[in-house]
Amino acid sequence: MRRAPRFLCKAVFDLSNAARFATGVVLDRPAAFINGEFVTPATGATITVEDPCTQTIIGEVPNMGRKETLQAIDAAKSAFEGWKKMMPRERAMILYSWAQLMQQHRKSLGAIISRECGKVLAEGVGESQYAERYLEWYAGEAERVYGDIIAGPRAGVTTTVVRRPLGVVGVITPWNFPSSMVTRSVGGALAAGCTVVLKASEYTPFSALVLAQLAAAAGVPEGVFNVITGDAEPIGDTLLDSLEVRKLAFTGSTRTGKHLYARSAATVKKLGLELGGNAPFIVFDDADLNRAVSGLIACKFRNAGQTCISSNRVFVHESMHDAFVARLVGEIIAAVHVGNSFDVNATMGSLINGAAVDKMEALVHDAVAKGAKVELGGKRISGPGYFFEPTVLTCVKHETMNCCQQEVFGPIVPIIKFSSESEAVQLANATRSGLAAYIYTQDYRKQSRVAEQLEVGMLGVNDVGLSSPSAPFGGVKESGLGRDGSKYGIDAFVDIKYVLESRV
Repeated sequence: MRRAPRFLCKAVFDLSNAARFATGVVLDRPAAFINGEFVTPATGATITVEDPCTQTIIGEVPNMGRKETLQAIDAAKSAFEGWKKMMPRERAMILYSWAQLMQQHRKSLGAIISRECGKVLAEGVGESQYAERYLEWYAGEAERVYGDIIAGPRAGVTTTVVRRPLGVVGVITPWNFPSSMVTRSVGGALAAGCTVVLKASEYTPFSALVLAQLAAAAGVPEGVFNVITGDAEPIGDTLLDSLEVRKLAFTGSTRTGKHLYARSAATVKKLGLELGGNAPFIVFDDADLNRAVSGLIACKFRNAGQTCISSNRVFVHESMHDAFVARLVGEIIAAVHVGNSFDVNATMGSLINGAAVDKMEALVHDAVAKGAKVELGGKRISGPGYFFEPTVLTCVKHETMNCCQQEVFGPIVPIIKFSSESEAVQLANATRSGLAAYIYTQDYRKQSRVAEQLEVGMLGVNDVGLSSPSAPFGGVKESGLGRDGSKYGIDAFVDIKYVLESRV
């Protein structure tokens, strides 16, 4: 019989009123979540968490290190035997219950997301709903971890293939989607029968911690899902060095992903890497102009451009270029309103920190120095908060400008002319990343040709709504390893065992 979570009578989070998180109230005592309860390190060291829209402190979390990470790993290891032996149906029902609790508190969870990472409230609530859907999806997949029976190599012999949970999984999540990136990895791991130690982003830890609270309330046993907070390096190194951690799932920058890839060799750890993108957005000469402009705005300015599948390089056929730019600038002025997360009129929030604003300025200055023209925006917005103007650049040189050679991760739209289908494909593929791409054309044969040639893991044709729990999310080239979601996602958390059995 599972022991009731001890922390629930003194919960760290009060989810009864979403408005509480819009008023600047500091969240309660600093604690992380290990072995079914909120705990604080003996050192008392903490990290402050800032609202990027106001630059005010909204709370503190423990600055944990190797000792606490090992405690969390031990808790996950101890919980693994019981969790993996639980009937898949029971694990599924617990995940469904977790999703239902998230649904009940969706507005409050969205408010926490928005306060931590600066996205507008509608996006925060939308992300929370998206996070719920991953739990629902993986709840269904928990009962579909199938095996195989293969014809034996000789008479009287059967060959059986079974899939078994890996064990303890380390998960490192980013700040730009602090709730959905948790459930996307943790949901799959728990559905497969694994246990988890999650390192939450130091910028957005409260979203992960409140999910741990709801998971326990839904019936996730002690030690199955642990959340630790603190600086990335000591926690990440401990996860990498541990022989008990059989897999590491990381979502974040390509640079960090390469470091984790190299460090994991010492323990031959399985890796799931969802890394950076440099998504091309191609507008052909037969595209529906209105649809392409609307799609670009939706794709580019969601979370102020801080998404890995955001359109990064916009290629427009030379015959459409001027009309496209004019329509785009007009629509941005009319539809994209920058403001505080809880401003009901705002449609785009802040960047995550001052370094992100500095990067946007540097990208614009680099482009202008090399011949680009600023059609709109191009400057930081004065006052409190890390805001940057929605920016459109033309006369962009793809080969030399940093806004094309780097992942922008902000509200800058560099527009590049092209003259032929082959040129567009060549430019789109001229990157070491390969996460997502978007094309706009009404020619079905062109859609098929270009889709075949683009070197990406995900492609939107006349649509930008790529993210779905039922579809495989992931990239090629330096954009990562493995897939999340879909029927393939749970494969990341199981081993395949082959059993040869003689019937004689």
